[in-house]
Amino acid sequence: MKTIIHRAETRGHANHGWLNSHHTFSFANYYDQERMHFGVLRVLNDDTVEAGMGFGTHPHDNMEIVSIPLEGDLEHKDSMGNVTVIKEGDVQVMSAGTGVTHSEYNKNRDKLVKFLQIWVFPNKRSVTPRYGQISIKDLSKVNKFYQILSPNKDDQGVWIHQDAWFHLGNFEKGKSDDYKIKKEGNGVYAFVLDGEVTINGEELYTRDGMGIWDTDTISVKASENARLLLMEVPMTT
Repeated sequence: MKTIIHRAETRGHANHGWLNSHHTFSFANYYDQERMHFGVLRVLNDDTVEAGMGFGTHPHDNMEIVSIPLEGDLEHKDSMGNVTVIKEGDVQVMSAGTGVTHSEYNKNRDKLVKFLQIWVFPNKRSVTPRYGQISIKDLSKVNKFYQILSPNKDDQGVWIHQDAWFHLGNFEKGKSDDYKIKKEGNGVYAFVLDGEVTINGEELYTRDGMGIWDTDTISVKASENARLLLMEVPMTT
């Protein structure tokens, strides 16, 4: 088994006033040759957007983009004609494919919006752009990982053009669960949203990240009440 740990305080950071963003991997003005990606996981941004502010219309192509709101309401508009609001308990996915433009704004004038912006390299290029959004509240479980993303259209959660599986876990102190790798050769990047957990003997805290590969099982135990996201991805781009 191989591992790498990225402590919360070692992430790249950019505060633009309207946007306060922490970058687990190199992004925009933050560049670290040792932190370009984890397998096909290219971007993991932890974003906070001020009331009424947001990202103006901008383009993407050939990238699978996943947004997971943690707090507040984020309004999305795109060139495919979608106008939606995503909020805590939702997951949004966009296959940029041949090219798409979109904007994202904090819909509220009186509170922040916080969300994870995740980019995954696709296994198919130049696909027709696609948008998807679901509520995961009915999928949620306590003290057990539950799937929110997969490569399969008919499976639980949203789907992307990649052999990747995302799971969330909400754990009470002292509770544990094992995660088994879905596809041989994949690795898992674990990101702690809140609390404290031990993963394969390593103690992790809020907003810490840990990559694990060359193993088939990952053991997670909550040292305190905790929420975390597991992102299983191919290790070769």
